Amino acid sequence: METTPALSPAVAAWPAADLTARFFRGLADPCRVQLLDLLLDGPRTVSELVARTGLAQNRVSMHLACLRTCGFVTARREGRWVFYQVTDPRIREILRLARGVIAEHAARILTCQVVNPGAPTAPPSDPCLCN
Repeated sequence: METTPALSPAVAAWPAADLTARFFRGLADPCRVQLLDLLLDGPRTVSELVARTGLAQNRVSMHLACLRTCGFVTARREGRWVFYQVTDPRIREILRLARGVIAEHAARILTCQVVNPGAPTAPPSDPCLCN
């Protein structure tokens, strides 16, 4: 049986459902998922991530700041370069599990009016909507 690590008293005061929702909100942007996918292959600089995604540097930096604040990535300075990397190998498993659920329920997810008010009927021309 898996055990959950103990939370600090200040964090434990928050309802578990709220903490879980906040966790998933940290992943709830296509750009952040795209960045995590790239970082799962190994550490990368902002410049590398900009080149690989085609996103503007300020957008990449903003999303990395979110991922870092949430604890999904860390930054390590080497000379004038800052390398970002995924902090926890379970992130790979979370994304794999999510994609398995998506494969079974994609049509329903795409039409959910709560998650996607005015859900589009066709995929966006740019899957990363934050360029």
